[in-house]
Amino acid sequence: MSPVRCERPLRCVGRAVVVLALLVGWSATVGPAAHAAERAGRRAAAVEVRGGDTLHSTGGRCTVGFNARSGATFYALVSGRCAQGAQTWYADAALTVVVGVTAGVSFPGNDYASIRYTNTAVAYPGEVSLGAGAGTRDITNSAHPVVGQSVCHVGRTSGYRCGTVQAVNVTVNHGGGNIVYGLFRSTVCAEPGDTGGPAFSGGTALGTIVGSSGNCSSGGVTYYQPVVEPLSAYGLSVY
Repeated sequence: MSPVRCERPLRCVGRAVVVLALLVGWSATVGPAAHAAERAGRRAAAVEVRGGDTLHSTGGRCTVGFNARSGATFYALVSGRCAQGAQTWYADAALTVVVGVTAGVSFPGNDYASIRYTNTAVAYPGEVSLGAGAGTRDITNSAHPVVGQSVCHVGRTSGYRCGTVQAVNVTVNHGGGNIVYGLFRSTVCAEPGDTGGPAFSGGTALGTIVGSSGNCSSGGVTYYQPVVEPLSAYGLSVY
């Protein structure tokens, strides 16, 4: 190798360091912090959050009803009762992959909230997950429910179930002054833990689960927050 010649000493030193780095394979980003950041980036890049999936906070967990957006900013619609008091949201129970922050909560009176996604390394498809091994349903629009209309929902406990819309403009009293108005009811059963799950008819978003009566063993009905209300309130649309 020919000697490094340089008329300016600082440039010469810099070139020598580069040559040495190439010879010994040295890198400035091999410390523990760099490796941790790289691992976190890989984890986030592999994560996707859909309707029906679960987001976690330091105080608990909530089911995503639907993903929505305003321009280039993406949001999750969740139950307002579930989201109360939570600020930062994660894709995993270990709270290592942050995905967003609470943007708005409306409860009681209504039962909806929005989470603004902030992690651009995570994907937010406009789909609903139908459960393990059941695939997804693409959601392309939203509408008011109509009595007699077919409806399906996905609950974290009860899974994917279908029935028909039974009534609209229904009021539910959770007790303690927590009354929610303007709900709709279906013939579909639900179980504890299903709150927040998405309800839809084909590719049309209809609402999110806010409560139920009965169970899936003996039969029951489910109540939903219509999705058009939070979409309008927050200026969002499904996609």
